[in-house]
Amino acid sequence: MNNHVLIIHDVDDYIAWKEIFDAAAAIRKQAGELSYQVLRAENNPNKIIHFSKWISLSNAKAFFESDELVALRIKAGVKAPEFVYSVLIEEGEL
Repeated sequence: MNNHVLIIHDVDDYIAWKEIFDAAAAIRKQAGELSYQVLRAENNPNKIIHFSKWISLSNAKAFFESDELVALRIKAGVKAPEFVYSVLIEEGEL
């Protein structure tokens, strides 16, 4: 369970995006998302970073590339998302 996805995207309106994001929690969980963090760029309140842990990268890719999610992104006002699929190789605390 060391599979992660980093998504960086601009949205038209954070509050509108967040409502749709929250409403999609059940389908994200069903698709295999285990946990997530949402961050905002320091100098741009509409640049959103979604970092999540998944049961597998294949589940994540299938979900993010599905027609259903493409339609949700359009409805949420997402512009040109950048996806980074990654596998954890190390973590620590200092």
